[in-house]
Amino acid sequence: MKNVNLNALRVFSVVASHGNLQRAAEGLNLSRGAVSQRIKKLEIELGVVLLVRGARGVSLTAEGERCHAAMQEALATLETALVSICEDGDHVTLHLGSSTATKWLMSRMEAFSAKFPNVSLTTQVHEQILARSLGRNEIAIWPGRARDLNPAHRSRRLTDIRLVAVCSPDFLRPNWPMGLETLLTLPLLQDAHRRWEKLIQATGYGDTHKLLNFDRSALALDAAIGGHGVAIAPTYMVENDRRSKKLVEIWVDPAPSDDGLYISWAKDHLGQTRIKRIVDWIASEFE
Repeated sequence: MKNVNLNALRVFSVVASHGNLQRAAEGLNLSRGAVSQRIKKLEIELGVVLLVRGARGVSLTAEGERCHAAMQEALATLETALVSICEDGDHVTLHLGSSTATKWLMSRMEAFSAKFPNVSLTTQVHEQILARSLGRNEIAIWPGRARDLNPAHRSRRLTDIRLVAVCSPDFLRPNWPMGLETLLTLPLLQDAHRRWEKLIQATGYGDTHKLLNFDRSALALDAAIGGHGVAIAPTYMVENDRRSKKLVEIWVDPAPSDDGLYISWAKDHLGQTRIKRIVDWIASEFE
């Protein structure tokens, strides 16, 4: 194979991710016709059909699936390499979920700056775990049921994920202790994990149609602080608001959980001890 246009491969990768020529064209700032033309030219160069065009979008052929997977892997490898090349030793990027950033990290930024005065910390929030390997100055915090299995990473468990129900101290509610049957009759604030819905379906108590839904845990917790109902979240996420008496705990999930919060960093961080010291500091904040 020769003279394969790398830009055409990138265009194909975007089309495959969107599953739609028009949305891919908008993302690439190209016309739909230009995108379609580049895909056709790539198919001629490779000698295979990559896409099947339909009324509702495009689907990948078996050859297209293999090509897309290879492109994703190659782009992830390139991105990791470029991150490692471009970042200096004083810059660290922390990847984590938006609610963990809002409810756990922000209150600790002053302490972090005092502990590591020469480190410039950048946070990047994600809705899904990072698909590529971490660069030498990157750290990731993410929930899961097992350690990070990426062979390029080191990983350790920060804490178990234990769920608690919380509300404002001013929220009118039955007296403690409170059973689950009573709890599920209250106004419930639910995030994208849909934990209230799962409890209602498992127990038969409550009504899923009365749930107030949010796309992030932090938003549900802020609504609880505002007195709008009861939110459910991991203990580490409500710790600061409980300490400042913005929230009170009214129920603890008695069921054991296999889920935990994990931290990962690159094995190859060029012998820098700073990354390991930052990892140790983050772990100490969960003890």
